[in-house]
Amino acid sequence: MSVVVLAGGVGGAKLASGVQALAGTDLTVIVNTGDDLKRHGLLVCPDHDTVLYNLAGLDDRDQGWGIRGETFAVADQLAVYGEETWFRLGDRDLATHIVRTARLRAGDRPTEVALALQRSLGIAARILPMTDGIVMTEVLTDDGWLEFQEYFVHRHQAPEVHEVRFRGIDVVRPTPEVHDALAAAAVIVVAPSNPIVSIGPILAVPGLREAIAAARARRVPVVAVSGIVGGRALRGPADRMLTSLGHDSSALGVARLYAGLLDGFVLDAVDAELASPIAALGMTTLVVDTVMSDDAGRVRLARDVLDFAARLVGEDGPPGRRR
Repeated sequence: MSVVVLAGGVGGAKLASGVQALAGTDLTVIVNTGDDLKRHGLLVCPDHDTVLYNLAGLDDRDQGWGIRGETFAVADQLAVYGEETWFRLGDRDLATHIVRTARLRAGDRPTEVALALQRSLGIAARILPMTDGIVMTEVLTDDGWLEFQEYFVHRHQAPEVHEVRFRGIDVVRPTPEVHDALAAAAVIVVAPSNPIVSIGPILAVPGLREAIAAARARRVPVVAVSGIVGGRALRGPADRMLTSLGHDSSALGVARLYAGLLDGFVLDAVDAELASPIAALGMTTLVVDTVMSDDAGRVRLARDVLDFAARLVGEDGPPGRRR
């Protein structure tokens, strides 16, 4: 069956790699592009590339980003020349950005470039940018508005976030490839990514929520996995960001952000007591081990999620559509 995963960051990439192990070419990952930035004249797409390297089996498991066994000779030489290197790019990673930027300058669409990179690495699944337009995630801190990577990498997520905006979101649209993927989906999964700055930009693309609603109307189950376990994010600032923006840093807090969008919600066993209040939001719940500490864990969670989605589809459609 055709599976669509909405993803960004390490958690989303891990689950996507688990789903690819089960679904292969039937998987499409729609990735956040609000984190994209220019470095040394090159376009860098962190969320796309994290998914890219995970699905290619090249990811650095210790860092969670970049390519395993990477070297940094170029970054070191840039520092000699006095260039800023707070966003440190590895040598093999740089090849990705060089090829991407050259092809974009030649007139190729971002989606076409992304698909070409994936084919070169022999990836079975498809990874689609959420839009071919430009969206910039920015966060408001005590120091004013910061571009996301300035906050996330340069300032090590230290400033408290008071507001989030997606500059340019009003004028972009989903690509034809994204529309077609959602129209053909048998299952839609919202990955355990930061719900505000990884999934949030994807859902904010005009027409994206409507496409998901249309899929639900066709009895396609939509399931999300919580990226908050025991009140904490396993990686990144999602827990602190939820709190500073007035949300609960919990699986329930994540579920509330997705209320009205989902048929099912997957939460970790340590949060089992939250299953009932989440169900009260109109979602069927599944309580399992959601921590993906190795390849087997990725596949296990992917299988649990897909089996759960399949159970949601009865004669009258997913539970969320029967109400």
